[in-house]
Amino acid sequence: MALLFGWMTALLAVAVPIFAVMGISSVIALKARGIDLIAVPQNVFEALDSFALLAIPFYVLAGNIMKVGGISSRLIGLATALLGWMRGGVGSAAILTCMFFSTISGSSSATTAAVGSTMIPAMERKGYPKPFAAATVAVGGELGAIIPPSLPMVIYGLVANVSIGGLFIAGILPGLFIGLSLILTICAMAKIQGFDETSRVAFGPWLRNVVVVGREALIALLMPVIILGGIYSGAFTATEASVVAVVYGFVVGMFVYREITPGDVVRILNDSAVMTGMVMLIVAFAALFGYAMTINRIPHYFGELIGQIAGGPIAFLLLVNVLLFVVGTFMEALATILILGPILGPVAQSYGIDPIHFGIVMIVNVATGMVTPPVAVNLTIASQISGVSMDAMTRPLLVFLAVLTIDVLIISYVPALSLALL
Repeated sequence: MALLFGWMTALLAVAVPIFAVMGISSVIALKARGIDLIAVPQNVFEALDSFALLAIPFYVLAGNIMKVGGISSRLIGLATALLGWMRGGVGSAAILTCMFFSTISGSSSATTAAVGSTMIPAMERKGYPKPFAAATVAVGGELGAIIPPSLPMVIYGLVANVSIGGLFIAGILPGLFIGLSLILTICAMAKIQGFDETSRVAFGPWLRNVVVVGREALIALLMPVIILGGIYSGAFTATEASVVAVVYGFVVGMFVYREITPGDVVRILNDSAVMTGMVMLIVAFAALFGYAMTINRIPHYFGELIGQIAGGPIAFLLLVNVLLFVVGTFMEALATILILGPILGPVAQSYGIDPIHFGIVMIVNVATGMVTPPVAVNLTIASQISGVSMDAMTRPLLVFLAVLTIDVLIISYVPALSLALL
């Protein structure tokens, strides 16, 4: 155990990519125990030989199609029309846009990139401090991992043997709850700090504008309805829904909005292949890392340790939240799920915690990890888009992290928030 985590820590310290960290440390640990290294390609192949994993490339492809095909711009327009009239409305519209786009992309990084390029400059024009604008989009982007369809949910469902469709449905209310809490935070900050002043708008003109913009975005809004409705009704599985999303998005972008050109198709496929390759490398070598942990009986020891410390489900969930917050500061979200999901899931069930509820707790925690430095994918993307350093985003980010911490605790200790729709 010491050898495995020792090498992992050393490699992380010198900024080795996470998939290589897991692969190298696993190989060293297996070799030290005298395990034939033929186990390495066997475990990697078995990890990728899964029909459910087809959802990953298709949801990635669907998200890229939406971004290029004009769907994301129409969702931004609708969110701005709905909330742009109030104090803090542009920042709130950024969060609402992230919520809209999350129902399409399945990825927090894709959501941050798609929304940030438009909404950060728009917020800056309304007087928002640039670090606050960048932090807002980064935090809103985490909803891409919580609101279905969600790639982290697909991964957790596979490693913990939990219904992916059930996780999708369970993620709806927590996603809406977190989105609303972020919107209220932005409105309060706008009032306190005195930015994003607005003039009063009559109800009639506001409603007419919403109807006009909403009509343009209606086709885009139908996509999550089709996906979630199909899964919930049993018309297709979560994996099959990813294919439906690709076909629907392509038809809308190419033939309805007519914003996808033949040249765009090549770029969309290339970007999707690169992102899918990165995700699959993490999945493959995380499986190898999990095998190395099993050989060293780490899950067994870890389960016993938690059992001794936690006297019941309340203390267990608190320990899990603290652990995942700490791990999220230095480990990528999918790697966290792949490594800790198989360990913590069975322990949670032993305490009588619903496996789908616990899955949502893990997903919300790793999503928060996407905005906790130093390893924070969403912050990195927002920083690149805005030109603002991570250090400059720290102050506004602390306010959002305080709100997200409260959200995580509420979701952890109010199971009905996750299970009400099941």
